[in-house]
Amino acid sequence: MSYVVDFTNVSPVGLESSPVVDALAGLRANEARYFKNKYDHVFTVEPANEAAETIDWVTGILKDERDIVIASPALEATEFEVEGTRWAYVFYQSGLSINVLYALDDAGKRAVGFKLSDGMEVPEELASRFKFARQKSKLAGTIRGSYFTIKNAH
Repeated sequence: MSYVVDFTNVSPVGLESSPVVDALAGLRANEARYFKNKYDHVFTVEPANEAAETIDWVTGILKDERDIVIASPALEATEFEVEGTRWAYVFYQSGLSINVLYALDDAGKRAVGFKLSDGMEVPEELASRFKFARQKSKLAGTIRGSYFTIKNAH
């Protein structure tokens, strides 16, 4: 069952098994607020078992582009298109959020972003490969993020 993410009243619905549940809920709400304010898009997520196609697409990009396999189980995911860009988000039990920005125009931007919930350690599979910059969020506390550019078609 899909869930519309409320960024006014942050809820941990669907994320309860995460050890950083409140921070992950705040991170998810932060993303929902961004898409509502920038694109007037309602950010809706589905449980991992209903979003297998999206999770497989993100997993395939990580494996193909950088030989990365995320150890933590996925809890939720979403995929949508706004202004010629396909977006996918996967929220993991560890507190990790991965997003894919994939321009439908071959000349557009294509990247994978990583965001770490406040209080979580950098996952071992990412620690030696990426440096994480910090940003403050009223909804999510301190978010650490990094990214890489996608080189191939997916």
